Amino acid sequence: MAGLKEVGGYKLGNLIIEGKTKQVFDIPSIPGHCILLSKDRITAGDGVKAHDLAGKSIISNKTTCKVFEILNQVGVRTSFVKSVSDNAFLSKKCEMIPIEWVTRRLATGSFLKRHPGVKEGYRFSPPKHETFFKDDANHDPQWSEEQIISAEFKVNGVVIGKHEVDVMTKTSILVFEVLEKVWQTRDCALIDMKIEFGVDTSGEILVADVIDSDSWRLWPSGDKRLMVDKQVYRNLSTVTDKDLDVVKRNFEWVADQLDHLIPPNKHLVVIVMGSTADKEHCNKIKKYCEDLGLNTEIRVSSAHKTTGYTLDIISYYEGLNIPIIFIAVAGRSNGLGPVISGNTDYPVINCPPGPKEELAKDIWSSLNVPSGLGCGTVLYPETAALFAAQSIAINNYIVWGKLRLKRLGFFKSLPKSDEEIRSSNQ
Repeated sequence: MAGLKEVGGYKLGNLIIEGKTKQVFDIPSIPGHCILLSKDRITAGDGVKAHDLAGKSIISNKTTCKVFEILNQVGVRTSFVKSVSDNAFLSKKCEMIPIEWVTRRLATGSFLKRHPGVKEGYRFSPPKHETFFKDDANHDPQWSEEQIISAEFKVNGVVIGKHEVDVMTKTSILVFEVLEKVWQTRDCALIDMKIEFGVDTSGEILVADVIDSDSWRLWPSGDKRLMVDKQVYRNLSTVTDKDLDVVKRNFEWVADQLDHLIPPNKHLVVIVMGSTADKEHCNKIKKYCEDLGLNTEIRVSSAHKTTGYTLDIISYYEGLNIPIIFIAVAGRSNGLGPVISGNTDYPVINCPPGPKEELAKDIWSSLNVPSGLGCGTVLYPETAALFAAQSIAINNYIVWGKLRLKRLGFFKSLPKSDEEIRSSNQ
C-alpha cells in the first residue's frame, strides 16, 4: 500500500493512524471524513501471532460494509458512509474512545477463564455486557463502568461520563441483538461480539471502526464445532498455508451469508377510514408508521354504507399473501373495525378519530365488540402505529430494531431534559 495516492476516486491525505489490520487516511476534499483501508493481514494475541492473508482485506471490507448498512437502515448512529472500493470505505472522521464494548449471549472463551465454575454455553438473558481498555501492552484489561467514568476521557471535546457510558452500553446491546436476529435468518448463532465507539467532529458519539469476522464469535446452527470466526485462527498452535486457507474460506463464507440474508418479510399496514373527514387523523397514523419503517396505504370505505366494498378491500389485501395489519378509523358507531375483524384473520386495530369531546361516548362502539372478534382499540395515531409495528416486528428485524432504537432515544433525551430543568431551577 506504500505510495497509495487515491482510493475509489478519493484523493488520500495524511495517514491518520495505522493499525494491525487497517490504515486510516484523511480525505482533504471532504472535511470531517476519512477512508478506512483494510490490509491483507490477520493477527491474534495483541499482534503476537500475525500472518499475511491474501484477499482478507476485500472480505473484511465487504463484511463491515454489509453490517453497517444494516445498522444504518435500522437507524443506529454509525460513522459508516459508504463502500468506495473492494477494500475500503468512507467514514466520518472520529476520535476513538479507547474502550472495547463486548456483548455476550453465551459464556465461552475468556469469560470462562475469568469466571471459573461457569459452564460453557451458559446463556445470558439479557445479554452480558463487558468493557475492556485498549492497551496491547497489558492485554486489554477488563475495566468496570466506574473505571471508565473515573478516567474522564475527553474525546473530540466530549467528556465521557456516566450518561455517555450508559448510552454506549445500551447501544452495544442493541447492536448485538439486531445482528443476532439477522444471523438467525441464516441459522447462525451470534455468540458474542465487540464494537468500538468514536466521537465525530460535531461531538456525536457513533458506532465506529469496523465490524467483521474479527469482531464476533459465530456458530452455524449454534454448534461450536462449526465455528467460522477468527477463533479458528486463535486456536492454532502452528499455522500452515492450509490452515490459512481454511480461515480464509470461513471468512468468505461469512461474507457470502451476508449477501444472502433472508430479507425482512414484506408487510403492509392498511389504514381504512370510514369517511374522508378523517383524512388528517389517518395521515398522522401513516406518518408514524412510515417513521417506523412500515409500508402503509390508506383506503376509504364505510362498513355501514358500503359493506360489500369493505369486504372487497379485505379480500384484496388477504390475497397479497403477506403480513397485513388493518387500522380502522371510524367514529360514532364504529362498525368498521369489528366488520373487518369479523372477516379476516389478520390483526385489526381500532383508532377512532376525534373530536375529543365525543370520544367518551363514541369509544364504546370500538371497545364493546361482539364475541369472537379480536380487534384492539387505541386512541392516538402514534399508539396505533406502534401497535402495528410491534406485530410486524415479530418477524422483521429492521422494524424490531427501529422499535428498540426508539426506546434508546428516550434514554438519551430524557436525562438531558432532566438536567436542563435542574439547571433552570438553580
